[in-house]
Amino acid sequence: MSELLKYREELNFTQEKLAEKANISVRTIQRIEAGKELKGHTLHALSIALGVSRDKLISNTPKQEEMNWLLLKLINISSIFLIFVPLASILFPLIIAYWKKAFNPITKQIITIQILWTFLLPLVVLAGAFVGKSVGLNNHMVPIVILLMLFGNAFIIIRNTVALDRKKRLSIHLNFNIL
Repeated sequence: MSELLKYREELNFTQEKLAEKANISVRTIQRIEAGKELKGHTLHALSIALGVSRDKLISNTPKQEEMNWLLLKLINISSIFLIFVPLASILFPLIIAYWKKAFNPITKQIITIQILWTFLLPLVVLAGAFVGKSVGLNNHMVPIVILLMLFGNAFIIIRNTVALDRKKRLSIHLNFNIL
């Protein structure tokens, strides 16, 4: 439950009443209660309208103990089973995340890594083909590059699964999310 929803219900405010009091749209309140990050002007306006500090409103980030770590490991490791099928290593974890309603920053990061890896694979294979052609390894370079990329992806998946199990965080992650 979001902190905004908790404080809104404590005051017996409807979304419409809070939107009017804070001078923001009802849709913004709906998005925040559904999990969108609360920041900036909206955070300030809602803290004044509810009479609570900003810190209390933004403390709705998922705590480690609230996350289903087994499900996160399953979502991550599910990519490895379809690593040889283009786009399947993205779609399978995405389907599990939506089905189990487990869309959080770690899940987004897992899927972002697979998206990036899936789109890098053909670029690296093409680069490998051109390098192979220039050094006289026409037919041998492409399969080698594909295997190296697939093993690299499998390594990332396994390493992150182990890190989720032991450290409750991803070992290999990006500084951005595509989702």
